[in-house]
Amino acid sequence: MSPQLGDKLVIAISSRALFDLSESHKVFEEEGLEAYSKYQIAHEDTVLEPGEAFPMVEKFLRINEQLEGDARVEVILLSRNSADTGLRVFNSINHYGLSITRAAFSGGESPYRYIAPFNGHLFLSTDAQDVRHALDHGVAAATLLTSSHTESGSEQLRFAFDGDAVVFSDEAEKVYKLEGLDAFAKSEKASAKTPLSGGPFKSFLAALHSLQSEFKGRDCPIRTALVTARSAPAHERVIRTLRAWNIRIDESLFLGGLSKGEFLKAYGADVFFDDQQYHCQSAKNHVATGHVPHGIANNPSA
Repeated sequence: MSPQLGDKLVIAISSRALFDLSESHKVFEEEGLEAYSKYQIAHEDTVLEPGEAFPMVEKFLRINEQLEGDARVEVILLSRNSADTGLRVFNSINHYGLSITRAAFSGGESPYRYIAPFNGHLFLSTDAQDVRHALDHGVAAATLLTSSHTESGSEQLRFAFDGDAVVFSDEAEKVYKLEGLDAFAKSEKASAKTPLSGGPFKSFLAALHSLQSEFKGRDCPIRTALVTARSAPAHERVIRTLRAWNIRIDESLFLGGLSKGEFLKAYGADVFFDDQQYHCQSAKNHVATGHVPHGIANNPSA
């Protein structure tokens, strides 16, 4: 672990999540790598439009302005571009005044292998395969979906998380998928005092909680919410699990199967993470949404 990054909360992000590269990506898909490279070099002084994660990144980086001493958060750029074709991305970063100084350009290969050396807590990308690689190697990761949401007017950075297979393991979700709702409710009631195992986003949520604790007595620039399809009596195990982990979540919504989109809009989420495509499709019309391809809901053979 790098001593320069060990005490920071680090988000690793792909260039296509940070900026709108749809035009140049179309060139790549239709004409190939050489045409793409020529296109990017010819347009390297043309500023890219913000992508899905841009508003979240802006808010995230502003957290450093509210803390005294060393910067506590950092964004790392991970890109399949080469350094040559990636110059346009860095020119755009400079144009918008984003404090992003570290990057890995992997020249067409998946950049996920650099997340661990950068001590990344979260990886956001538009490439589902790269996201799966990151999850398989123990990193919280999500595929950002194209959405029609509008930016939140709040300066506060608001994260929202699904529970099972995201913050928690999918052990309870397996019971629901394989045995049905009644079996799930009975199992969760019987196991109410037994904490759930951690899911892929447990460590990221813990890191957020640690950073929030540095704002004691002051307005915190980060807020978190659990937005789950669970309802009573399955709520108790969730509450006791977070208590056992010593992690506080600011808001908890137990929706009992209701569509999550309107609730996420009301909360003002900057980004929402869920393992199920159904909930992601509902959410993406209201907030930036990351699909977490983890657990039984993403196992075609289950």
